[in-house]
Amino acid sequence: MIHPLAQISDQAILGPNVSVEAFAVIGPDVEIGAGTWIGSHAVISGPTRIGEHCRIYPFVSLGQPPQDVSYRNEPTQLSIGHHNTIREGVTAHRGTPRGGGVTRIGDHNFIMAYCHIAHDCQVGSHVVFANNASLAGHVHVGDGATLGGFTLVHQFCRVGAYAFTSMGAALNRDLAPYILATGNYARAIGVNKIGLQRQGMHDDVIKGLERAFKLLVHHRGHSIDDPEVKLLRERFEEVDRFVAFIASSKRGIIRTGRHD
Repeated sequence: MIHPLAQISDQAILGPNVSVEAFAVIGPDVEIGAGTWIGSHAVISGPTRIGEHCRIYPFVSLGQPPQDVSYRNEPTQLSIGHHNTIREGVTAHRGTPRGGGVTRIGDHNFIMAYCHIAHDCQVGSHVVFANNASLAGHVHVGDGATLGGFTLVHQFCRVGAYAFTSMGAALNRDLAPYILATGNYARAIGVNKIGLQRQGMHDDVIKGLERAFKLLVHHRGHSIDDPEVKLLRERFEEVDRFVAFIASSKRGIIRTGRHD
C-alpha cells in the first residue's frame, strides 16, 4: 500500500490499510488512521493527526507552521477527523499558542481544490468548501455550512451551522446559522431554505427561522428580548440556536445591508 518512492519518516504512525502514492512526504509526529489514502506529492508535517478513511489528493500541504508573525516554533498541531475528502492544493496549518494550539477539522467534510484553512480555525463536520474558499486565522465554521468558491472569511469570524455563501462572498462579521449571504462585503439575503429542506427540516421550522430572520437581521428595531422572538425560541430549538448565536456575537452579525 506504500509506494517505494514515497518518503515517510520512521517517526510517523500509519494505521492499517493506509495507502501512500509516489513522492508523497510524511514527516515525524504524523498519525494517519486506517484506510486513508494519500495522493502523490502531498506533504504532511507534524504534529498532525488524520483520522480514518480520508482521501488526501495530490499537492495538498497539511500541518505546516502557522502564518503568524508571533509564532516561535511552539509544539502546536493540526487535527483532522474521519471520512474527509481534501482535494488538490489545499493547505491547512497548525495552531498557535494564543489560539489554543490546535487547528481542527471534523468529519465527513468535502474541501475542494486550493482552499486554505489557517491557524486555529475550528471546522465542524459535513461542511463543503468550494474551490479557493479561504479562512483566515481563528475562524469557526459550524456543522453543515457551505462556502461558495472564492469565499473569504476574516479572522475571528464565525460561520453558523448550515449557513451558505455564494461565490466570491467576503465575510467580515459573523454569519448566523441557517442564513444565505452574498457579496463583498457580504450581506444576508435570507434563510438557506433549499439547503434546510435537503436536510429534512420541517416547513414550520423554516418559517419560524424566516420570521426570526426578519425580526433580528433584516429589521434593526427588534431585539432578542422581543416577545415574538421569545415565543419563537420556545417553540423551535433551531430558532433558539439562531438567536443564541446572534446574542453571543462579538464582531456583530452580517445583516441585509439595507439597515446597516
